[in-house]
Amino acid sequence: MSKRDSNRLRIFAGRHSKSLASRVCEHLSIPLGDAKTHVFPDGEFMVKVEEDVRGRDCFVILSTCEPVNDNLVELLVFLDCLRRASARRVTVVTPYYGYGRQDRKDEGRVPITAKLVANLIAATRCSRVVAIDLHAAQIQGFFDLPMDHLSATPVFLNFFEANRELTRDLCVLSPDVGNVKVAEKMANLLGGDLAIINKRRLSGSEVVTQNLIGTVEGKTVLLYDDMISTAGTVCEAAALCMQRGAKRVIAAATHGVLCGPAIDRLVRSPIERLIVTDTIPRRESWAALGDRLTVLSVAGLLGDAINNIHHNKSVSALFRVTAGSKR
Repeated sequence: MSKRDSNRLRIFAGRHSKSLASRVCEHLSIPLGDAKTHVFPDGEFMVKVEEDVRGRDCFVILSTCEPVNDNLVELLVFLDCLRRASARRVTVVTPYYGYGRQDRKDEGRVPITAKLVANLIAATRCSRVVAIDLHAAQIQGFFDLPMDHLSATPVFLNFFEANRELTRDLCVLSPDVGNVKVAEKMANLLGGDLAIINKRRLSGSEVVTQNLIGTVEGKTVLLYDDMISTAGTVCEAAALCMQRGAKRVIAAATHGVLCGPAIDRLVRSPIERLIVTDTIPRRESWAALGDRLTVLSVAGLLGDAINNIHHNKSVSALFRVTAGSKR
């Protein structure tokens, strides 16, 4: 990137996304923007940008992960700060989009919070939103402004290409019916078979796997999904696969939410390898997984997308080979 371009482009980060943002800036060979978030004793936030952004192209990297509400409010305050500082264009980069699972009314008297959050972001008058592997593709339509939906598929494909021993006798398993198309595309890309789990959700943290469609006997099973939250689904599915004669089970997901009982469940599960990306920052509790955990970086993917947006180039051209997204 030329010196003139680097002077016009500024990338900032929320408190919990600075590690990823620093890697993105390293990929682009530019410094991370200078800004500070101050938390008042009563819990209110104030963001101060410590450099001139007038007329510049600004990007804010901030995943709305745990603590979800704090990160969401910090993002909104950040966007308002940059707009009032006369930035020419402000782009939201939220690698993990919180509240994405509340994307429709599946029963009476419930909110569509994914749309509400999209409205809140749009109300800041930002110019664009960038996210990676939304829980449902329809969320793109919730934004009344340009939205770039990136796929982490290239990051996983590069990893499996470099670790071909993990894909011998492969069977890609969809942990639910809604993810079948994604699992099928990944199976085609990696040259494996396809299997499907039929599950029934009892609550937000409990699921029951009732049936397995397909053959996993003697196979390396890859459980592939957009996120792992409480890990109930993947752990139940892994246990069922081992009962059906699978050689080993690997789990991969873009977003390692890993909340509640997730770590304990994963430690006790037969899952041999867990692969996630750094859309959500690593937490101390993850250490319990030891070398079973692999964290891939999406910094290069985000950096290339930011570079193309900054230069008004196509973003979709970066993702000609993807596994798609749910629904």
